[in-house]
Amino acid sequence: MEKITGAEALMRSLEREGVEVLFGYPGGAIMPTYDALYDHRDRMHHILVRHEQGAVHAAQGYARVSGRVGCAMVTSGPGAMNTITGLADAMIDSTPVVIVCGQVGAAFLGTDAFQEVDVIGVTQPISKWAYQIRRPEDIAWAVSRAFYIARSGRPGPVVLDFAKNAQVGMVDYEPVTVDFIRSYKPEPAIDEKVIARAAEMINASEKPFMLVGQGVELGNAREELTALIEKAQIPVGTTMLGLSALATDHPLNKGMLGMHGNLGPNVMTNRCDLLIAVGMRFDDRVTGNIDTYARQAKIIHFDIDPSEIDKNVKTDLAVPGNCKDTLREVGKLVRNARHDEWIAGFAPYEKEEYAAVIDKAIHPKEGDLLMGEVIRKVSEATNNSAVLVTDVGQNQLFACRYFKFTQGKSVVTSGGAGTMGFGLPAAIGATFGAPDRTVCLFVGDGGLQMTIQELGTIMEQRAPVKIILLNNNYLGNVRQWQYMFFNKRYSFTPMLNPDYEKIGAAYGIPARTVVRRGDLDDAIREMLATEGAFLLQCAVKEEDNVLPMTPPGADVDNMLMEIN
Repeated sequence: MEKITGAEALMRSLEREGVEVLFGYPGGAIMPTYDALYDHRDRMHHILVRHEQGAVHAAQGYARVSGRVGCAMVTSGPGAMNTITGLADAMIDSTPVVIVCGQVGAAFLGTDAFQEVDVIGVTQPISKWAYQIRRPEDIAWAVSRAFYIARSGRPGPVVLDFAKNAQVGMVDYEPVTVDFIRSYKPEPAIDEKVIARAAEMINASEKPFMLVGQGVELGNAREELTALIEKAQIPVGTTMLGLSALATDHPLNKGMLGMHGNLGPNVMTNRCDLLIAVGMRFDDRVTGNIDTYARQAKIIHFDIDPSEIDKNVKTDLAVPGNCKDTLREVGKLVRNARHDEWIAGFAPYEKEEYAAVIDKAIHPKEGDLLMGEVIRKVSEATNNSAVLVTDVGQNQLFACRYFKFTQGKSVVTSGGAGTMGFGLPAAIGATFGAPDRTVCLFVGDGGLQMTIQELGTIMEQRAPVKIILLNNNYLGNVRQWQYMFFNKRYSFTPMLNPDYEKIGAAYGIPARTVVRRGDLDDAIREMLATEGAFLLQCAVKEEDNVLPMTPPGADVDNMLMEIN
């Protein structure tokens, strides 16, 4: 054993967990650890963000595309508090991140010392585990436990509150590996009788329909999912976070579920005789009116988290466990089947939606640029193989509807929390998590300005984010709801915007603005051909609306094709 400072012990422990990229922002209470990081900078790439919220969102983007744990480090007090939005976002979207926060020395805890905040009290409700390191002797154990909890079972965020005395204190460092916690069972055991019953229900079904969520991606179960649905001929609808779990063009992929999803999947949810949910939580944006949701169907729910079973929708059979294992085992028992008539029943709804909405959104004949056409053209220009990152609002909803996917782990968006400002820092993180892939960020003028300072991070790190700014001079999604439900009273949703090309130039980011449809293809080619980051501003129709739409509280199959 070697006697080293607690700060150095933290660095060695992070390296032992495989941390190669660290997002952060230094400050007084974490300064000893940043001093130790100086000697590890050749082995651990630190990205200096411009705001602590950006550090967590960047760690989320990194985690979502890489499948690894994202890591961020900030100081105490306001630094730690600035991570709260990202922590809550990571918790509800099951994103594995570990956040190290500086803290005042243990002797000063509870005295209202400079930049002291009760980080544990604040973060416990929005993290899988929050722990205060008060002694250097606890560092190796705490770090290993933190990463084990963050990555295992249903992933999520973990907070380590690192007291300053523990950073500067000396310790006989000995590596620790935590791979078991007595009270923590990350993966429920597989019950063979339950597996057999699930297969029986699928074999007996004449109109099965599967709902696929992000759990398939988190469980690395794309192959098992594909094998099962192809064998049993089960059509699939995906949640927003589960969009890339199945290739967009797979013949059994019937589109996105929910409020702004596709018509067919929503209608057929209330027509099927067996609803099979995999790695999703029956969010209210997916179910609509819970009282009328899939009442005609038996329901099977595959999930690694027992607390999700029967939380929102009562199931007939729960299949707990990692879906990579449970889908594989059920797949062995299901019969080869054909459901041609049932699957063909989706076609009329696809045809109706295409004529009423999609064709007009991606192939407009005249008028202003539309978000849908910009998104589809960018997707096709990347051979549908790029990573999609979005902010929140209309840019997110249009992008999730019209971007296409051929690979897994290709969707980085804020689902459960709906965090504006998420997109730009998350896209930066994604470029480090998937450095060999094109990262396309679609963002609105409102969301971009919430974390616009992270353009400085792009400048410094040369992060090759392709930023597609869909500028409609509105807080677009709020405006749409005001249009539909508040008598077109646009209360503080119009926005006066800056000159984004000049802002891009100030950060050394090439930029171009497109107003006319005829210039769009050339601008996209220029963006993708440019090495490094690029800002493509598209002046889109100001009062475009995302359709179809299930009104809030309405039945999931009651979708509006137009708005008067």
